[in-house]
Amino acid sequence: MKRSMVRDDTRAFEDALAAQPTVHYRLRLFVTGSTPKSARAIQNIRAICEDNLHGRYDLEVVDIYQHPEHIQAAHIVVIPTLVKEQPLPSRKMIGDLSNTEQVLIGLDIVRGRIAAEL
Repeated sequence: MKRSMVRDDTRAFEDALAAQPTVHYRLRLFVTGSTPKSARAIQNIRAICEDNLHGRYDLEVVDIYQHPEHIQAAHIVVIPTLVKEQPLPSRKMIGDLSNTEQVLIGLDIVRGRIAAEL
């Protein structure tokens, strides 16, 4: 392949990315106090968000011991649970969020190759 074609393809790709509207994510993570599993979930989702959504997300951590009223309203059954409120469609993921690829797919950040492999 000619070098100029590669450069043109790269430029077209970068232009297409720049033209896309910036999507802002609103996430709520429901945890139970300061348990090890809750701490891992908080650490994992913060790392994923910083690596993939830097400056484009709001993360609210809800301790159900301090705010039990939120459980029923959000239909939370298992803890920890991550709720993606925006962009739609909303999604819920449970566990310590240690499987980064699954979280990226669940948040609709990554599609294609990784999703096809899973």
